[in-house]
Amino acid sequence: MNKTNPSVDGIIRKSKEWQEELQLLRKFLLESPLMEEVKWRAPCYTLDGKNVAFIGRFKDSCALSFIKGALMKDPKHILIQQTENSQSVRILKFTSVQEIARLEPVLRAYITEAVEVEKAGLKVKFKKVAEFKVPDEFKAKMEENPALKKAFQALTPGRQRAYLLYFAGAKQSATRVSRVEKYSKQILNGKGIDD
Repeated sequence: MNKTNPSVDGIIRKSKEWQEELQLLRKFLLESPLMEEVKWRAPCYTLDGKNVAFIGRFKDSCALSFIKGALMKDPKHILIQQTENSQSVRILKFTSVQEIARLEPVLRAYITEAVEVEKAGLKVKFKKVAEFKVPDEFKAKMEENPALKKAFQALTPGRQRAYLLYFAGAKQSATRVSRVEKYSKQILNGKGIDD
């Protein structure tokens, strides 16, 4: 059965760099029980409609991402938590076909484990929204505008988390104030940061 998705062919072909590396990672994924799809303009590999892995590129590398990588054993200690806020996804970065080929048995084992994690229905325990810091600038704006506070509390936890991380990510208070101002209307309209 051919599980390739023609849209992924196009995505890889458009990648000026990392084409060979992405093709090799794709080959390993396609030899697993995963189905190839495109989500968020990236090659995604799913099991029964649930996201298990992605492949993609950065400026200086390409990557294989495991959606529930935090639940994987990682005996070779090669999975990377990309940012301190990444609670679930773990990635592997590559800069050459040789590097990927050298790790082939390990990569195949990790892909198999990622499939098993999904089959088992394991879930990552995410931090609750209440555990995230609410920047003072956003607190002040919500005190000033109770409708904003109510609208923020009505958002899904994922949308709330995205706003809090974005607002808190600014180093300077003026930038945090600017971000809060820019997105207040969107919050009042019940929309997430990327909607």
